[in-house]
Amino acid sequence: MIILRDVMVAMRDGVRLATDIYLPGPGAWPVILERTPYNKHGTNHADRSLVEPVPRSKPDIAADFVAAGYAFILQDCRGRFGSEGEFTKYVNEAEDGIDMLHWLRCQSWCDGRIGTLGLSYSAHTQAAMASLGAPGVGAMIMDSGGFASAYHSGIRQGGAYELKQLTWAVKHAALSPRTAADPERKAALASQDIRHWMAVNPWRTGYSPVSAAPEYEDYIVRQWADECFNSGWQRPGLYACGYYDVFPDVPILHVCSWYDPYALSTPQNFQGLTVGGRQALGRLIMGPWTHGQRSVAHAGEVDFGPAATLDGNLAPDYTALRRAFLDHHLLRRADVPDPLPQPVSLFIMGGGPGGRNGEGRWRHGGHWRSFAAWPPAQVRSTAFNLLPDGTLSERPGTPGTRSWDHDPHNPVPSIGGAVASGGAIIPAGAYDQREREGWMACPQPGRALADRPDVVVFRTPALERDVTVAGPIRARLYLSSSAVDTDIVVKLVDEYPAGADGTPGFAMNLCHGIIRARFRDGFEQPRLMLPGQVYAFEIEMFPTANRFQAGHHIRLDVASSHFPHFDVNPGTGAPAGQDPGIPVIARNSLHMGPLHPSHIVLPILPDDA
Repeated sequence: MIILRDVMVAMRDGVRLATDIYLPGPGAWPVILERTPYNKHGTNHADRSLVEPVPRSKPDIAADFVAAGYAFILQDCRGRFGSEGEFTKYVNEAEDGIDMLHWLRCQSWCDGRIGTLGLSYSAHTQAAMASLGAPGVGAMIMDSGGFASAYHSGIRQGGAYELKQLTWAVKHAALSPRTAADPERKAALASQDIRHWMAVNPWRTGYSPVSAAPEYEDYIVRQWADECFNSGWQRPGLYACGYYDVFPDVPILHVCSWYDPYALSTPQNFQGLTVGGRQALGRLIMGPWTHGQRSVAHAGEVDFGPAATLDGNLAPDYTALRRAFLDHHLLRRADVPDPLPQPVSLFIMGGGPGGRNGEGRWRHGGHWRSFAAWPPAQVRSTAFNLLPDGTLSERPGTPGTRSWDHDPHNPVPSIGGAVASGGAIIPAGAYDQREREGWMACPQPGRALADRPDVVVFRTPALERDVTVAGPIRARLYLSSSAVDTDIVVKLVDEYPAGADGTPGFAMNLCHGIIRARFRDGFEQPRLMLPGQVYAFEIEMFPTANRFQAGHHIRLDVASSHFPHFDVNPGTGAPAGQDPGIPVIARNSLHMGPLHPSHIVLPILPDDA
C-alpha cells in the first residue's frame, strides 16, 4: 500500500484541502472518495461491527478497501483539521466536491471509475456534489445524511429550529484548527455551560457559548434567524429534492434508521431519485438504530432483538456490504452478486414479548422485510380520527375540543427520538415516555408525559389483532389559540398495557412531527393567528415501521413543545433569532368533529402483504 498524506488539493478559489491518498500500488485503480469535517485521520463511532465492537479508524477502513483493489481518498473539509480556509457548515461542499472530482479524474492512478461513501456530514457532502452533477461518479453510498431539504428536516422542521445544531457547534468549535492554535479561545469555549445555554432563545452575535469562535457563532445566528423558506435554503447541499434531475443516474445505496434525524430525508431521496425509472438500481435500508449504529440491536432503552443489526442479517457486516455494492455496481463484477436484490429493506419493529431483559432494556423485537418500492405498494392509507373523549378511531369524529396551556417556561421534554449530535443533552432512540432524573425540562422525574397537563393523549381501544404500520405518516389537526403563534407537536406511540400482575406498561415513542403555527399556509411567509380563530394544520411526521401487537394501543400525543429537540415557541409572534419579548402562556384548543375532522393518516400494511 502506498500512502500519500496531506496532499494539498487546490479548490477554484485557491484554498487548499488536505487529502490523504491510499493506493494499492503503482498503476490505475477505481477510486473511493470520502470527504469529512471529522478528521480524515480520526475514528467514527459507527465504524464497528458485531465481531469488532471497538470502532476502527478511517485509515483502517481505507486499508480494507485498498486490500480489495480500490484507491481510497480521505479529505478534510474546508476549514477543518488539515485543510485551509474557513469552515461554514454545509455551504461550501457542493463546489469543493466538484473541484475534487475534477482533480481526481486528472490523476494517473485513477482509472476513471469513482465511487463515494460516508456517514452523516460525509453523506451531506455527497448529496451536495451530486446536486451539481458529480461528473465521473459511478456509484454512491449515502449513509444517514444527504438533505432532501434541510429546511424541512435536519436544520429546521415545520418552521421550528433543531437545537442539535447548537450542540454540534459547541463541540466542533472546540475541535477546530483555530481553537487548537489559540489557548485563550480554547479556554473560553471550555468554560461554557451548554445546559444553561440550551434554554437561551435565541443565541446572538456576542451572546452565545461559541462567541470565542465567531465563524461558528456566525452560521448558528444566521441559521436560527433564517426562518422562511427562501432561495438560501434551496442551494445545492441543502435541497437535494430540487436537483434530483441533475443527480448522476447511477446506483445509490441509501442507509438510515428510524431514530435518526435523517429518517425523513433518506426515504425521500430514494423515492425522488427512483421515480420514473431513474436509478433503477437504487437501494434503501431503514433499520431500528440511532445515528449510524447499524451494528447495535438497541436504540435508547429498547432492544429489538438479534435480527436488528445489519451484521449477520443483511450482510456479514457494513464493510462487506459496501464492498459488495461497489464491486457489483461500480466495477460491474459479474462474480459478485447484488448484495441487496430487492430495492427496499425495512426493519419492522415490534413483535417481542415486552418486559425488560438482563440489561434493563424493553424487549420490543422486530424483523426485516423487503419491498419493491417506498412507500411499500401494499400499504393502505387509513385515517384515524381524534375524538373528544381521547379515543383514536377509524369511526367518524364527534364535535368537541381538548385544551391545554403551553407555558414556554415549562416545555414538554424530549424523551428520546430521531436526533443526533445531542450527546447527553438530547438522547436519541426509543424510551418509555416519562420524565427522567437529570434530563432537561423534567421537573418531576418518573411522571409519565401522558400525565402532564400540557400533553393531550388519544388512544385506540386495546387492539384485537396485530396492526403493522410502514411508511410516511401525516396528521391534519384543527387548532385555535389565545396566542398569535404557537407550535403543534405530534408523537406516535406504541403503548404497552400494564400487566395483570401490576407490572407497569411501556409507552414507546415511534416518530414525531411539528408545525409552527405562523407557517400553516406555507413556509415562504409567516402569518400570525387571530386569537380564538380555528385553523387547519398539515403536519408531516417522520416515517416508521412498527407492528402494534394485539392488546396494545396506538397512541397519539399532542402538545406544543418538544424541548430541547426544538426551540420553544414564546407565543409572542416575534421572528426567529430576535428578542422574543416576554413569553406568553398560550391556551391551545384542538377541535374535532365533522366540521373540524382532526385525524392522523397511518400506512397500514395488510396481514397478507
